[in-house]
This record gives sequence, structure tokens and C-alpha cells, in this order.
Amino acid sequence: MSTIKIIEGADDSAIAAWLTERLERALSHASTIAVTVPGGSTPFPIFDILAGGALPWGRIAVWPGDDRIVAEDHPASNVGKIRARLEPAGATVVPLEEGARPPHFALAWLGMGADGHIASLFPNTDPQPDDAQPVRRLRPDPLPPEAPFDRLSLTMPALLDSDEIVFVIRGADKRAVLDGAIAGAHDLPIARFLAASRAPVTCFC
Repeated sequence: MSTIKIIEGADDSAIAAWLTERLERALSHASTIAVTVPGGSTPFPIFDILAGGALPWGRIAVWPGDDRIVAEDHPASNVGKIRARLEPAGATVVPLEEGARPPHFALAWLGMGADGHIASLFPNTDPQPDDAQPVRRLRPDPLPPEAPFDRLSLTMPALLDSDEIVFVIRGADKRAVLDGAIAGAHDLPIARFLAASRAPVTCFC
């Protein structure tokens, strides 16, 4: 397990400032970079702040960490909402596809569910750090009622192939799951991921 830093009480603006600093640092060493970002409700206010900032988005490719298998104009589409926010700022947004070969990421930004899932690597999918495929089609069980769709997800090796990892986790229930993962108290996907990580991990809680 790599070093894990926990930052408590940061608001969206503080998280956006942290991400901006990290991306600017990565861009100082490369002409272009790739990042992977989460869906769900938490990241989009942060995307809005980032899109209005001074980042050179034309040098950044953005991959969703997972997506629901729906049309991009469907309200449940992650890539559609990411594209609407970041493409006008100049980013290249790359939709997930079966058979895709994701790049090395300068930064992997992830969320986590109360059941310990990351991206769409739910407990029932038995995700493994040595998965031979970088992208998988998966079906959560049970299907979340608010998004009852099959998913495409980057697998653990694809997400771990990053210079730096950041989580934004909100709620006491999720914090308890994170603390349990760090302590080795369970074998949920978040615990497997952290145990296999070698890059620095920052958790905003």
C-alpha cells in the first residue's frame, strides 16, 4: 500500500485548486497528459470550477473511469455530462469502449460507493489488481435503482497505472468504509485497490 494522505473538510473550490496545482505540475513535465475522472453527482460542481479556470485543457485528455451503457445524451451518461463541461474548455473527452487501451494517467480521480465500489468495480464483480483486461463490461448486483444499466469500467490495473490517485468521498458511512479499507478490515474493492496502489493517494473526506 502506498502513502495515503487524508484531507478533511475541503470544499469544492479547495479540491479544484488542489487538482489544478497537480495538473499544472504534470503539464510542466509533458506536452500532453491523460487523466481519468469519476461520474456521479459529486464531481460535476468541481468540473465546473476547473472548466472556468486557467488550465490549458487543450493539452489534457479526459477518460471517464466508468460509464453506464446508454446514449451520451441520456441523463445517466457520465461521458455526456463530462463532455458538456470540459470540451468547451478545450479538453479531449474519450468515451469508454470495450477493447479500448487506456493510456498511462497523470492522475486518477475516483469516487467510492457506500458498498466499497470504485468506478463500476462493484463487490459482485470480484475485481482483481492483476486483471488482464483494461476495460470490462460489468453488471452491478444489485442494480442501483437510480441507474439500472450495465456499465463499462476501467479495471484496477488501468486505474492503478497513474502517477497519482485522488479520492473525493463524502458522508460518514463512506468514511467508515474507507477507514476499514486502510486498516485492512475488509476485502471490498476499495481495500483491494489501496492494497495494490504504489502511487501517492490523497483522500478528500
